Amino acid sequence: MSESTQAWVAAGVRAVLGAHTQAQDAGRTDDVVELYTPDGVLELPGMDPIEGHDALRDAFKGWAPTQPQLHLVTNTVVTSTAEGEARAVSDVAFLQRGETGWTVQVVGHYDDTLRRQDGAWRLHHRTTTYQA
Repeated sequence: MSESTQAWVAAGVRAVLGAHTQAQDAGRTDDVVELYTPDGVLELPGMDPIEGHDALRDAFKGWAPTQPQLHLVTNTVVTSTAEGEARAVSDVAFLQRGETGWTVQVVGHYDDTLRRQDGAWRLHHRTTTYQA
């Protein structure tokens, strides 16, 4: 794969991750779900995997923000690319604003597999881990 193609893939991956974060923090559930493939999977510690648009929609509706929040996704590295598929790892910090200001609630890690579908990158599988 050429360097320009790798750069194009990395930019596309980062765009999906950024769009996901902003939509989730704004409570735009349908926008979040559209960033997943129809058979997309989200794995979170202590929960059964959430699979498919309907299950993802139900989950993200339940997590809609009730106060200002931010997922700060950083250090994203695209670890591999193949025809129509990319893998990336990122660090994430989840902050909420309360009466005393912004506080870090959770620090974790995303391990993502994305697939190219209908001309756009979509999340196919996300595994989230939390750090103590």
